[in-house]
Amino acid sequence: MVKKKRSFQEVTATPEPAVLEQALAGNGLRAALEEAKTHEGVIGYILRDSTSAAIDLRDPARIIDYAILSSSVLDAGKELSELFNIGEVKNILLEGKEAKVLSMMIGENRVSVFMEKNTDCEKLLRKLNSAVE
Repeated sequence: MVKKKRSFQEVTATPEPAVLEQALAGNGLRAALEEAKTHEGVIGYILRDSTSAAIDLRDPARIIDYAILSSSVLDAGKELSELFNIGEVKNILLEGKEAKVLSMMIGENRVSVFMEKNTDCEKLLRKLNSAVE
């Protein structure tokens, strides 16, 4: 009886460069959001992409309320930009009586940062934009 030699070939899947680039951008964005949450006046954030979401809020009992608000703000911004033919919306600031939310699309990521009304959102916006550049 003759023994046959078996050859094994190792196959590894390498992610596409665009997918890898998006993942790295998402990591930088998540780190920037974690840092932003430590600033005074920031209530929390929601970071969503096509497959997952990261939510960090001071009041976890209201996660559903914040998620609905986040989704509604971004959808309304998209609809308004199409309705008035104003082009791509970079960010949306919704200000209420006691709080405000800054929502934006960064690549495939949908980001909403919730904060108290007196918080400087321009500084936060610059920080988030610099994290992904």
